[in-house]
Amino acid sequence: MSITLTRHPEHARAAEILSDDALAFIEELHHRFAGRRAELVAAREDRRQEASASGTLDFLPETQAVREGDWKVAPAPAALQDRRVEITGPASPAKMAINALNSGAKVWLADLEDASTPTWENVIDAVANLTDAARGTLEFTSPEGKEYRVREDGKTAVVVVRPRGWHLPEEHVLVDGQEGVGALVDFGLHFFHNAKALTASGQGPFYYLPKMEHHLEVRLWNEVFTFAQEYIGIPHGTIRATMLIETIPAAFQMEEFLYELRDHASGLNAGRWDYLFSIVKTFRDSTAGDFVLPDRGAVSMTSPFMRAYTELLVKTCHRRGAFAMGGMAAVIPDRKQPEVTAAAFAKVRDDKTREAGDGFDGSWVAHPDLVPVCQEIFDGVLGDKPNQVDRLREEVQVTPAQLLDVAGASGEVTEAGLRTNLYVAVAYTAVWLSGNGAVAIHHLMEDAATAEISRTQIWQQVNQGVKAADTGNVITYELVQSVLAEEVERLRGEVADEERFERYYAPAAALISRLVSGRPEDYEDFLTLPAYRLLDQLNTQAGAR
Repeated sequence: MSITLTRHPEHARAAEILSDDALAFIEELHHRFAGRRAELVAAREDRRQEASASGTLDFLPETQAVREGDWKVAPAPAALQDRRVEITGPASPAKMAINALNSGAKVWLADLEDASTPTWENVIDAVANLTDAARGTLEFTSPEGKEYRVREDGKTAVVVVRPRGWHLPEEHVLVDGQEGVGALVDFGLHFFHNAKALTASGQGPFYYLPKMEHHLEVRLWNEVFTFAQEYIGIPHGTIRATMLIETIPAAFQMEEFLYELRDHASGLNAGRWDYLFSIVKTFRDSTAGDFVLPDRGAVSMTSPFMRAYTELLVKTCHRRGAFAMGGMAAVIPDRKQPEVTAAAFAKVRDDKTREAGDGFDGSWVAHPDLVPVCQEIFDGVLGDKPNQVDRLREEVQVTPAQLLDVAGASGEVTEAGLRTNLYVAVAYTAVWLSGNGAVAIHHLMEDAATAEISRTQIWQQVNQGVKAADTGNVITYELVQSVLAEEVERLRGEVADEERFERYYAPAAALISRLVSGRPEDYEDFLTLPAYRLLDQLNTQAGAR
């Protein structure tokens, strides 16, 4: 075998998950697909520079026949017909996985990406938990003796696994001396151990595919799925995948995404923070148009350019027989502040009411307490129907200009917003470095997407010399450094353990400080790439002590 591990994970079931047969499958995936993946990821920057220089994007002329063709995706399996409420969250630790399965949601998006820190141990633990979940044997006993088990008195959520995006590596796996592809490791380990069991039960294997920017990246996943099914010996088309339309280039290729994956396609999802992050990232240095977003908290899904995006998604999905899935309700209830929770729940109701009314077939929540809220709203629209794919939205007509009308969003750039962005970016990155990828900050469940939009907005504001509406100050790197120092001291006061602060928050602050300079050479396509290297350094230091 040409596959090697740089380190054996400290996990009781590592030998089982990383068996010789499983590693042979991972090795074969890399030999067949890793080279093409590298080419596709590298091609993103050339397209980004072209879009930024021109200040625009358009529907692809070379795929016009796909958009005008008469085709549909494969019919949905029974387990995915009703997706009116989906809960999201990491698959590690086991307690969180059990809570998601027992939440009452129709689907659990088991997240190995934005809501997970990809330590080697977390990756193995997630696959182990998902392997037990596929067999109905997942359980957990806390140090205090409290037992958690998958419920037997009702239906549990159908599991849809989100592997890492194409851009992320897995440094603990080497194939022919080259660093592994995180997406192929995550998918490969889960699929190898669970495909046959899930096929037999009719519960999968199902996936969510993140961060793609071009339909050729989707084609590669389709090739992976086709090969994997043949390798394991399950029928072609057993795998079903929902794709996240969370990049601005993908918004112009929704039809193509579904077409490339059509035998394995289930639907598309309309994200929020990653989509806004992608817009800012793509046009961050553009002088051809106004792509400076107002404070992220001011950009709602009712902004004209966001409405164009979501309405096009619903129309596209239903035209092709696919599901349109709505965005995240990230509220975390606070029983000590019921008035704050009540106000937040009211906003969630408004958001889910808009989605259900627009034709979405279901939506995401981040906390079990939001499951009945979302279900009630979709029940009111769907009734006994499992979905509303038959609602075609033929009246919707969306132009490239509407998708790119960032200047039409209401709201302003403020120094208060800058402060919030810096706080969230540092606080989230610090907790991510500690091994937890889903973080409650100010009553919201934050993941990597919110940290991404936060730090990218600041970079753009510095680069473009934006003036803050509330203070009149131009947002310079010097101003950012001053505000950052204040927010870091604020965090120091909130973190009781000084050793913990120095271990995680100090390096997180240093990383964010570099990434928001406004200088092209300091911009990173993904925060999680340098953070992943920093994570390895911290783990190495911990092992040396």
